[in-house]
Amino acid sequence: MSRLTDLIAQLKAKDTQLGLDLEKEIKVLSSRLPFGLNFERHSPELVQLPEKRIRKNDKVQILSRRGIPKEVNSQIWLVKNIINKNGTKTALLESIGLDEVKQHECSIDDLICIIQFRDKVYPGLISTGKIENGGDKPFHTVINGENYHVLKALTFTHRGKLDAIYIDPPYNSGAKDWKYNNDYVVKDDIYRHSKWLAMIERRLLIAKELLKPKNSVLIVTIDEKEYLRLGMLLEQLFPYANIQMISAAINPKGSSRNGFRRSDEYIFIVMFDDCTPERLPLSEEWAIYYDNAETLDDNESKTPKSKNVKITPEWTSMMRRGTSSLRKDVPNGFYPIYVDPNHNPPKIVCRGDPLKDGEHDAPFKEGLIAVLPKRTNGSEGRWQVVTPEEFDTRLKQGCLRVGRTTDYGYVINYLPEGAYADVLSDKFKIDGYAADGSIIAYKVETHDLEDNIINDDRIAPTQWHVKSHNASENGTTLLNALLGRLRSFDYAKSLYAVEDVLRFFVKSKPNAKILDFFAGSGTTAHAVMRLNKQDGGNRQCISVTNNEVSAAEQKLFREQGLRPGDSDWEKWGICEYITKPRIKAAITGLTPDGNPIQGDYKFNDEFPMSEGLKENAEFFTLSYESVLAVSHNIAFKQIAPLLWMRAGSRGRRIDEIPSTGWDIAETYGLLVNIDLSEDFSQEIKKYPDIQIAYIVTDDERVFQSIAKKLPKEIETVRLYESYLNNFSFANGDN
Repeated sequence: MSRLTDLIAQLKAKDTQLGLDLEKEIKVLSSRLPFGLNFERHSPELVQLPEKRIRKNDKVQILSRRGIPKEVNSQIWLVKNIINKNGTKTALLESIGLDEVKQHECSIDDLICIIQFRDKVYPGLISTGKIENGGDKPFHTVINGENYHVLKALTFTHRGKLDAIYIDPPYNSGAKDWKYNNDYVVKDDIYRHSKWLAMIERRLLIAKELLKPKNSVLIVTIDEKEYLRLGMLLEQLFPYANIQMISAAINPKGSSRNGFRRSDEYIFIVMFDDCTPERLPLSEEWAIYYDNAETLDDNESKTPKSKNVKITPEWTSMMRRGTSSLRKDVPNGFYPIYVDPNHNPPKIVCRGDPLKDGEHDAPFKEGLIAVLPKRTNGSEGRWQVVTPEEFDTRLKQGCLRVGRTTDYGYVINYLPEGAYADVLSDKFKIDGYAADGSIIAYKVETHDLEDNIINDDRIAPTQWHVKSHNASENGTTLLNALLGRLRSFDYAKSLYAVEDVLRFFVKSKPNAKILDFFAGSGTTAHAVMRLNKQDGGNRQCISVTNNEVSAAEQKLFREQGLRPGDSDWEKWGICEYITKPRIKAAITGLTPDGNPIQGDYKFNDEFPMSEGLKENAEFFTLSYESVLAVSHNIAFKQIAPLLWMRAGSRGRRIDEIPSTGWDIAETYGLLVNIDLSEDFSQEIKKYPDIQIAYIVTDDERVFQSIAKKLPKEIETVRLYESYLNNFSFANGDN
């Protein structure tokens, strides 16, 4: 390294900037671990802002022409000026990053603003609606924005305040499940894994600042494609934390992986300082890992040392889920199954032939009901059992039966090949056939109860096989019920799985603050609200998601002549069309169409979903402000939600500069006229719940003198110096 240092010094004498740039990169290389997780830290990321108005000095990209499937030209331009040319606002552009600087003119309607991650941003929040059903309880917040920039904003409002962070990041499957620099990362991208790691690392570093240094937890779910790299990354970022990994069954049927069928995922638990999972009363499922357990009578004594448990084979839905689950994937899998509804119980009679292309309804059969593999949102799927021979064989074996009845028809269940093989082995005893022709089998196991595993509070094991964690039934299906079959959302988390993992860490924290910055459909917020109902807590959840539409939808919309920023495009984004409606539905008990939600919550806390939840929530979109607009009070309306969130997101918000010179809400006060500081300091003492006083002044000495007049328990914040310094420092060269 000494020789290399000498060469760099010589280079600096000839070309100072090149020498400094090379020295910086050498330092990065030398700081890498000789053993551990080394990867390319790709930078800078960029984010498109389709709804931001184009201004002078903005960075932009040129949109493709309407009706053209191509997304956008990746070249970045700087807006040098905006002129009116032939009645059209036209931007005069200059290229960025090219060896030869180019000039270009373009209508601002054909441009999209972008921000690179090294650019300084001064964030604000614009309210897009609220729902109030919780009285004076604090508000949950849902923020539509690039999660890296929202995390930066939260360093002003929640630094060191969060009790828990739960995230379900993209699994990097290579199937267009996430973007880097607005390009989908696909399987043949040689930098696929390092891009994913760079993206995750940047966000986890900020998350570390937001968590309480003591007794807080970071929870990350992942599958097998990145769990090894994620585990090493967590070890490197949080060397002093206690890290454990849980394996959780979320799909009893499993999904194809060109090998063994994948039925579980991993949950990394990163516990800081003295944080440990709480002891909780666990059901038999947690104790013995079966989801079809039925306890037999035990006449041994009042305090038995063991318990006999009757285990039935695991029947599952015959509707294909996950990969290759659409009608077009396996056309022969779209056929009717005919059920006799008058039989007790309803009985499968036969099947029809696969429907031809263009056919959507089954042929009529007198006295029978045709069941097709249609999803609750109306889309056409396929059955797991495809060939006529296999269907007839399984029906004769008793491996097919009618499951539960829903508001959208019958569910067809079947015994997978592995389960049926177990039934035929000496593991099970066949006890005949039910009235509908389905096989009846069971096995009996004896389990030791010396540790009082059923009744006492226990620490959970690291393998979870719990029926309520089924992502199909309690994730996707539950979401469709909330939205009134509005739209399918693939791979939604089980509400009860998220609820359970959070309960281990916030059960004794009724005022916990929880963040999810990969919020997706909003399951985490929903789970937090359910936890509050169960014990009367006031926990808050901050949910962060963007308004991305899926790859397939983007292609369709572009063919229709739409582009990002168009209202008919943005209304289908995940935040606007899934997350916000889901949170509203959970609180009100009504679907977006205004109908009562059908069905009940299950398992730990059972009640009709139509009852709603006694909670409050407000929805925001991230905005990007200028330094001058902030420091001159022009952007106060956008900064106001951040001041309110820092004070606890409860009660009235001060949204306008008070004409009286100061204002006091339930949890914070704002002083803009320092000549009225005496009145302000006397009045604020009358409010017992005040947490923060914001004082607008450019003079540090004046700020300190006013702060001394206020009660010691009130945090004093100087505006806008504190806000501007926070983000000038926070962005740096990250």
